[in-house]
Amino acid sequence: MFCLRPLTRFSVERILPHWFHYSRALSGAEAINALRPFYFAVHPDFFGKHPREREVNENSLKRLSVYLENLQKPGFKSLKPTQLTFYVRETDQNPSDSPEAFSTSGFRAVQFTLHTRDLLSTVLYILNSCNLSAKHIQSSNTNVYSQPIREGKRTPSRPIKWDKSYYSFTGFKDPDEDLYQVSRMETTLTSWLDNNGKSAIKKLNNSLPLRKELDRLKDELCHLLELSDIRWQRGWGIAHRCSQLHSLGRLAQQNLETLQKAKGCTLVFTDRSGMSAVGHVMLGTMDVHHHWTKLFERLPSYFDLQRKLMILEDQISSLLGGIQVIYIEEFQPVLTLEEYYSLLDVFYNRLLKTRISFHPQSLRGLEMILNSDRYAPSLHKLGHFNIPVLCDLVSLQWFICTRAHQARENMRKKEELKVLEHELIQASTKKFSLEKLYKEPSISSIQMVECCKRLLEQSLPYLQGMHLCISHFYSVMQDGDLCIPWNWKNGEATK
Repeated sequence: MFCLRPLTRFSVERILPHWFHYSRALSGAEAINALRPFYFAVHPDFFGKHPREREVNENSLKRLSVYLENLQKPGFKSLKPTQLTFYVRETDQNPSDSPEAFSTSGFRAVQFTLHTRDLLSTVLYILNSCNLSAKHIQSSNTNVYSQPIREGKRTPSRPIKWDKSYYSFTGFKDPDEDLYQVSRMETTLTSWLDNNGKSAIKKLNNSLPLRKELDRLKDELCHLLELSDIRWQRGWGIAHRCSQLHSLGRLAQQNLETLQKAKGCTLVFTDRSGMSAVGHVMLGTMDVHHHWTKLFERLPSYFDLQRKLMILEDQISSLLGGIQVIYIEEFQPVLTLEEYYSLLDVFYNRLLKTRISFHPQSLRGLEMILNSDRYAPSLHKLGHFNIPVLCDLVSLQWFICTRAHQARENMRKKEELKVLEHELIQASTKKFSLEKLYKEPSISSIQMVECCKRLLEQSLPYLQGMHLCISHFYSVMQDGDLCIPWNWKNGEATK
């Protein structure tokens, strides 16, 4: 007969690091502290110049937070495997021996599936997946270890692999088989909707009164302050948005005349106060009413700077053959009006000194965006030129002239794509009786078109009356919005 207890203990010791067996469960605070190198490598604030990657990391961090919270809930049995994607910055902790592992922007994409059952193994798995050191966990002074490691106990010099009959006889789970099954698991659209449709409907119904309240508050404030629109830069929940509008409403009651200086503007709730590069009034959600009031008082000076900025754009355009200087929020870091003016001013002065010549209006109809990167100029697939402020201007002239025809062709295709995207969104909304169909900013028109085409081939009664968001992941948002990846899978899930 087998001596089951010693064998089982011996096999587990072989699989896990020796210090793991004598550690107590991590607390939530200790887990956050242990994951600091990870958060430092993936924090969205470090991806300001890369909005798509920033959006992916923001969404993945939200899902990771939910996973970690569920692990700490008393009495939980098991969690569904959660697939996450992160863009990891190149830091001192994760140097790469192979340069091709990183993009020219200094980050790489990492994808892994969480299927762990405790905080410590989850933390170690995340760090290992991102090629980050876990030494600080083993050597930290946070009392992770509740018992001293016994000296003299050694792990075997070679791995132990039990015969399949061992697991059949004992009833224990084969860890290799579990890992294999998890690696093959791939969520499909229909199975995910089957499992999450009822939960989404419940959350959506619960959010309906707040949604009506949000619409009412927004309409009242837009009318009272004569605003063009009110928007949110981040995906805050409905309750959070209502709270922000209530706060703005109280300020309007106290100082209506000052707030009406924003007449005709679009107001955006975001991370910091000021005026954006496109002329939107930004209200920092962490700022107090005093800061908001000061911002509204300064709006006339912002309007003056905005007029100067537009003149500067026209002067640059004139020097570059009529090409239009634009600012695209999806492809550029979030800049204040002052920051963007400074960027344009540097580029304009360089143009004046170099005196490169273009035939007047020869590039009319083309578009360019300025950025502070030090890379060479490039042509985006949507037709606009990406121009670094400090690029070589002689080379820039040759680059623009030789790619002007391709730029016009790309812009033509972009317009056709926009029309097709709009038609497919309308068709999908009508077919599935959706209340709303939208996409995250990080989803391109090409991805949206492909997604909608495939959706129209399906029969999905679960979607009736829902708010559907096309994203990079599956999720039911707190207010009932359904998020599905643009490249969703259907049918049998295999790796």
